[in-house]
Amino acid sequence: MFNLKAKQFFSKDIGIDLGTATVLVYVEGKGIVLNEPSVVAVNTDTDMITKVGKDAQAMLGRNPENINVVRPLENGVISQYDVTQKMIQHFIRRACGTAVFQPKVVICIPTGITEVEEKAVIDAGTQAGARKTFLLEEPVAAALGAGIDIFSPTGHMVVDIGGGTTDVAVISLGGIVVSKSIKVAGNKFDAAIMRYMRRKHNVIIGERTAEQVKMRIGAVYEHAVAKEYDVKGRCLLQGLPKVVKVSSKEMLEAMMEPITDVLDAIYAVIENTPPELIGDILKTGIVLTGGGSQLYGFDKLIGELTGIKTRVAENPELCVVKGTGRALKYLDDMPEGILDLSRVRPSVREAVSARSGANRGKR
Repeated sequence: MFNLKAKQFFSKDIGIDLGTATVLVYVEGKGIVLNEPSVVAVNTDTDMITKVGKDAQAMLGRNPENINVVRPLENGVISQYDVTQKMIQHFIRRACGTAVFQPKVVICIPTGITEVEEKAVIDAGTQAGARKTFLLEEPVAAALGAGIDIFSPTGHMVVDIGGGTTDVAVISLGGIVVSKSIKVAGNKFDAAIMRYMRRKHNVIIGERTAEQVKMRIGAVYEHAVAKEYDVKGRCLLQGLPKVVKVSSKEMLEAMMEPITDVLDAIYAVIENTPPELIGDILKTGIVLTGGGSQLYGFDKLIGELTGIKTRVAENPELCVVKGTGRALKYLDDMPEGILDLSRVRPSVREAVSARSGANRGKR
């Protein structure tokens, strides 16, 4: 009994949603303990990291010449290995505090990344202090976090729209049957708004302003009454500050290109899904997760164009990290590397299925 309590006290296994825009950390027995932007400030004179997360994000566009503010992940994968490793190490230390034992860590990855990219994530986790590093594909984590019974033989379709990638997958019996990952998501939505403001209003805006526009009036389906927002930027013609009133109706035009790419990915997965599972999806519908799914009317647009009922999961931006937390219970049965939850013992599957059914009943 003492050893069991000691293990529970000292060993805090964690799940990490290592996103292009945000890092979220789930600690076993505590829940989500950290939600920070995946931004790092590096002093170019000393090559030392000075700020991480929210503190670094606050420096974007305001940093002096000797401070380089970077996002070390690009399109869902590591673009700057050393910086990513130090960022993960920083967040693991913050999450685990003074824990005696090194934690086992589950990190989410997009579907379809290369073996080299997988190894880079595993190495970064291990070098950052993890005892063992496991990888979990984002659609599976999102489905777990959304309360879907992924172990049943019924097909479920999940569309996870994050900061760097959109992952579309059909899941059945604990594994992915069909999937597609594209490097079009929240960041590309922001870039599309920046291009639109430059093209249509001759105003240059930064990434943070574009993100604010997206959050305030971003839409892919027309509002009954259009919303408006004052956008502040620099006039391209005069070089002076300028304020432009932009409506949510304009956002439909601004984001047409990236939204079309997301829709094409959904169509591609549906076309390649076995007929038996298509019948299931018509019953269970499409579930949207990730921060990008919160754009107004995304569920209405997809439902209207596909003919399949579509809903946004509860707290969609937290589904992936919650899923990593729920996957922690399977680590004792799995080798280090990619988590293949289709190999989970039947007795464990039945217990999880029962809990998922009870949770759906409560909702």
